[in-house]
Amino acid sequence: MIWGDFQAVIQLSAGLNVAILSFVDISLPAIKERRRVFSKARQELELHRGGTEHQHPDDAADYAAAVQEMDRKLFMLWQESSTFIREEESLIRSTGVLGVFGAVLSLGLLWYSAEHYGGTISLMGRVLIILSFCSLLGAFMINFMTASQAGVFTKKCNSIREEMHKRL
Repeated sequence: MIWGDFQAVIQLSAGLNVAILSFVDISLPAIKERRRVFSKARQELELHRGGTEHQHPDDAADYAAAVQEMDRKLFMLWQESSTFIREEESLIRSTGVLGVFGAVLSLGLLWYSAEHYGGTISLMGRVLIILSFCSLLGAFMINFMTASQAGVFTKKCNSIREEMHKRL
């Protein structure tokens, strides 16, 4: 197999790896939504915490207990998501690193394939071509998993908010 025969594949790799830098857009909306929903839930809980409009002492105690339970549920969810939150920025940076690595590698391969159009692709060349596609796949997987995990926490927080609206 010669470089010229494989140049279209390398062009595809170069184009996709340059586009990979926009993959962060896959996870950022989900991350922003998770942050917004968590913040909104805390604000709503604080509003309920200040609610002392119950006239009967038993009602006030039940209301305070329900507010405390919602607070505990939000705290447990926050604790559950805290590891993910700490890793979020690192995952986004990893996408950038993989994007830059893949783009530089594939553009280098594209240049090399143009210079050695009729030359045979060595084993190292094949490995580098595979690496350029793996960086694309890696960045996509990181962002897809980040977005889906943020979505899971957003759903859980929204269900706590719904319960809060029904009970309080």
